[in-house]
Amino acid sequence: MNQVSLLIMLFAALITPMLMARFKINFLPTAVVEIILGIILGPSLLNIVHPTAILKQLSDIGVIILLFLSGMEINFDLFKKPKTELSPLAKKNAAQDSKWSPVVLACLSYLTVIVISLGLAGIFKWAHLFSDFWLAAILFATISLGIVIATLKENELLSKAFGQTVLLIAVLGEVVPMLGLTFYASFFGSGSKSLWLLLLIIVVAVFLLRRFKLFFNFFEQINKSTTQLDIRLAFFLIVAMVTVASSVGAENILGAFTAGIILKLLRPSESTKDKLDSIGYGFFIPIFFMMSGIGLNLRTLLSDPQAVTLIPLFFIAYIIAKLAVYPILKLRFKNMNAIAGTSLSTATITMVVAILQVAKNMHTINSHQSGAFLLAAILTCIVAPLIFNKAYKPEPEDLKKQIVHFIGTNIFTVPVAQQLTQGWYDIQMYTDNEKNFHTYNSEVQTHLVANLDADELIKQGVFDTDILVVGHFRAQENYELAKAAKAYGVRRVIVRFEDRNILSAHEKELQELGIEVYNTPAVNIAMLRGLIETPSTLLLLNDTKNAIFEVQVRNRKYTGTEIKNLPFINKITISQIFRNRHVIRPAGSTQLELNDRIIFTGNKEDTEEIRQELGKLN
Repeated sequence: MNQVSLLIMLFAALITPMLMARFKINFLPTAVVEIILGIILGPSLLNIVHPTAILKQLSDIGVIILLFLSGMEINFDLFKKPKTELSPLAKKNAAQDSKWSPVVLACLSYLTVIVISLGLAGIFKWAHLFSDFWLAAILFATISLGIVIATLKENELLSKAFGQTVLLIAVLGEVVPMLGLTFYASFFGSGSKSLWLLLLIIVVAVFLLRRFKLFFNFFEQINKSTTQLDIRLAFFLIVAMVTVASSVGAENILGAFTAGIILKLLRPSESTKDKLDSIGYGFFIPIFFMMSGIGLNLRTLLSDPQAVTLIPLFFIAYIIAKLAVYPILKLRFKNMNAIAGTSLSTATITMVVAILQVAKNMHTINSHQSGAFLLAAILTCIVAPLIFNKAYKPEPEDLKKQIVHFIGTNIFTVPVAQQLTQGWYDIQMYTDNEKNFHTYNSEVQTHLVANLDADELIKQGVFDTDILVVGHFRAQENYELAKAAKAYGVRRVIVRFEDRNILSAHEKELQELGIEVYNTPAVNIAMLRGLIETPSTLLLLNDTKNAIFEVQVRNRKYTGTEIKNLPFINKITISQIFRNRHVIRPAGSTQLELNDRIIFTGNKEDTEEIRQELGKLN
């Protein structure tokens, strides 16, 4: 019977994502679908899967891995203060930014969530609807980080100010209830020890971090497919922190959560994160969510009048607890986006399931109350993403094109500027040559400046750009301008050198500054060599429909994706991948990693959209 129940659950876990993809059911989070699937397979409906010892063990492992991966989702860099030494350009941009930073908005928002959750818990206790004040407050204050991340990632908002604000609210909505649950279990748990011993968890975490951070880099260097040292380290951390947590009377999920934070602080590679996700979400976590649904007997739950009353009340409480997020988000974002962010913050499932499991183990909640909390949480996860996708519209700051400024208008720079204007670029050209200004002004937006002195260009706003191309023929002047632009804080500076002597004298310095250099003779030599070695090169370069392109993979949506599974692979041909200064010759099974630089060919009409998609900071 054990094997049959496990087989049915694994088959259900396998077929469910396929059916969701086939019928385009993308408005429901996978976790909610798996809980609903457990309800269908369990005693509520079909009654073909029963809780067995092995399923309970796998479910316990599932919740531990789930909380471990949740800890790994937290990006503490978001809480870091900006560098004290800002470049002039960074200071100028910062002055234009809203005074309401994502960190400030998130902290204010979640503070209101805590206050309202405490008030709601008091109301429920006063009305004799639910007597456990602290447990109710913890549950009402939870936010599902996984669902928030998935929704923001799907809408490519993780790098935007709005996305970071909502993400930080969700991070607090997972960390704070986890800490609250720890204190709750320590005070009210029968086997708890002294509360101060919980500090041992933090001490052990700091010790592991300081002790093994450099050693972890060594792990990365010697790691290979037959050893998988990164995965072995991850499971060692899980078991170690769960053991420490249990030994001081804390819940094992706190240990797992802390282990995830530790591994995150060690900065593992994307491939390590992908492998851990595969282990967790591929096997253990679906079993945990389905077992949560199997343990929920709707027949007995809905036959209890008190439970039927509690379900809508808990659902309303989950929502009311987050309502004050709206006026705070409105301080910086559009009205509809404030509604969207507030609605997404009401989604809560992951921590609710984990907290309810702990509460049941402590015997502080009965099955009907637990079922009501869980069903109400499922409803929030259905409603919240729907409202978000309906309400959200891009903020004005998210629609800005990439700014490219050219210094020098000539037969080399103007055609490039003209072509870029047709893409997602805001092009401006500057020249001190009045003749060139009158010649090219009608073809591309050109500005005449009195001279090319760096201080004067700064006053004119020439250096206020994402990319600066210094394309004059005068090499020494280009060298000085490139240095001045980099010192001002321009992210990318591309400079032209026709004088090889000047380039040789400053090449090393320019490389150290991160300034990109091009030289026409060098380009011509490379071109001639390419024509000799690959005669079709000229045909490709002269082709009006196809061309060679390069893009840096910054969209995490595609990290870990095999090349053959890219949705647009039939439109391009990937020839090389530059990864960590090494060249990789791609195959269909090659997985993309963050910051890979891809060289590919394709139709000019299609590739610009593909480059934007891969290069989005998400």
